[in-house]
Amino acid sequence: MRTTRRQFLSIAGGATVAGTIPMVTLRPLQATPAMLNAAIRNVVGEAQVRTGKVKLDIPPLVENGNTVPMTVSVASPMTAGDYVKSIHVFNEKNPQPNIGNFYLNAASGRAQVSTRIRLADTQKVVAIARLSDDTFWQATAEIVVTLAACTEEMN
Repeated sequence: MRTTRRQFLSIAGGATVAGTIPMVTLRPLQATPAMLNAAIRNVVGEAQVRTGKVKLDIPPLVENGNTVPMTVSVASPMTAGDYVKSIHVFNEKNPQPNIGNFYLNAASGRAQVSTRIRLADTQKVVAIARLSDDTFWQATAEIVVTLAACTEEMN
């Protein structure tokens, strides 16, 4: 059976239009504690995560979750033999549990990162540092958000 020019143009036009329609993927509007734990395990594997060495400086109460200042610092001399390899920040209730990953080395000078984050609701934030000896250290903070951010509303 031969395809006519009209049939070909109809199929090609349909494919072009279908390619311009945005695909909507459904995901939960909030992460769950299980998603937080899975994201952390994705970074640390089966390694033990100890408390200490990491300082998470974030306001305990924020009026607006759209722009929350945060600083993570790690007690480390940052020498060739003893330095911070990476800092990972996670949250409990945002649509994506991993806020950010920051990679450092001995030449970084100091083990500190500062940024602003969005928080969807009152929740726990976890900062984990990986040191050059492949140990993991963490700090957690509970943040109360009075005006939520990261909300996705579908009509």
